Amino acid sequence: MMEQGKKTMADRKAEGWQAFIGGADYRMTEFLSRHLKLIVLIVLLVIVYIHNRYAAQQEQMEISHLKEVLKDTKYNALTISSELMERSRQSRIEEYVIQVETDLQIANQPPYLIK
Repeated sequence: MMEQGKKTMADRKAEGWQAFIGGADYRMTEFLSRHLKLIVLIVLLVIVYIHNRYAAQQEQMEISHLKEVLKDTKYNALTISSELMERSRQSRIEEYVIQVETDLQIANQPPYLIK
C-alpha cells in the first residue's frame, strides 16, 4: 500500500516536470495562444513606458546642468562688463595717462561737432 502512495507521488512529480518542461498544460497553452497579441502589446507598452521615463529623467538632468552653466556664464559676463565699465571711466583713464607719463594731455575745452 505504501509503495502505491510513493508511486503516485513520484508519478505526480514526473507529470509536474513534464508539464513544466513541455510548456504547462493544454489550457494554459490555449490561453497564451489566444491572448498572445495582447500580452506582446502589453510588454511592448511597458518597455516604451520605462524607456520614456528614463529618457525624460536624462533630459531633466541635462536641463538642470545647462541652467547651471547658463547661470555661471551670466555671472561671468556681468563681472567682465563691470570691470570694463570701471576701466573705461574717464577718471580711470586720466589716472592711467598720468601714471604712464605720455605726451597726452587732458582737454581744456569740451569737444565740438564739425558740420
